Amino acid sequence: MNKNTIYDLGPQPIAKLMAEHNFKPTDLVNNSTEQLTYKMINRAVKGRRLTPKIQHRVLNALNKAASKQYQLKDLFNY
Repeated sequence: MNKNTIYDLGPQPIAKLMAEHNFKPTDLVNNSTEQLTYKMINRAVKGRRLTPKIQHRVLNALNKAASKQYQLKDLFNY
């Protein structure tokens, strides 16, 4: 691992989107067709760096729950 990599990136835009739709992590986990955990959602909201695969799982769950088409740049600022 790179010692210069920052893992805690602060609150992410996904937190605002979830608040706008009144979603809790449970809503995204229940709407996911892929394996997605509460811990993954909480890490996304708090700004922990996620792998691209997990980012796409979160994106797909949010799109399904909100019935909208968001992109990764709408959810994460890294």
